[in-house]
Amino acid sequence: MRVKTPKESRTIMTDMVLPSETNPLNNLFGGELLARMDRAASISARRHSRRITVTASVNHVAFNRSVPLGSVVTVEASVSRAFKTSMEIFIDVWMEDRFTGERTKANEAIYTFVAVDETGTPTEVPPLEPETEIEKERYAAALRRKQLSLVLAGKMKPSEATELRALFMQ
Repeated sequence: MRVKTPKESRTIMTDMVLPSETNPLNNLFGGELLARMDRAASISARRHSRRITVTASVNHVAFNRSVPLGSVVTVEASVSRAFKTSMEIFIDVWMEDRFTGERTKANEAIYTFVAVDETGTPTEVPPLEPETEIEKERYAAALRRKQLSLVLAGKMKPSEATELRALFMQ
């Protein structure tokens, strides 16, 4: 399987916040933003794996800033790490001020997707090789997040996570 880079999975979706998508404070509903992020992450996972992909988990979401009515919202997603059948997708959400055009990072999220075949059975995905410094940071952090998740689920002992991390950091 050919090694791929994060830029090959990069997905950018831009849209405007409409009145039907806002809460009583005229800010984008959190659920609407989650749906937009899920769609972008799904496209990114499919671009990397070239398979059907399903959302396995929403690992982290940070609603750092409200996104007001009329704002232009850009969701940028790319694979930050590929494991055997799963992929971690890092998502950055940007908003553009409707009056000044200034672009500000509003939110971020980390989703996990699994590639499956036509019967829903998990299938292998290509390895990922980060290129930029931020891609390398996200790649390394993805392993730590996966190990923590396995430890918390009781599928890995904390000592095994430490040993694996030392092996990967050589």
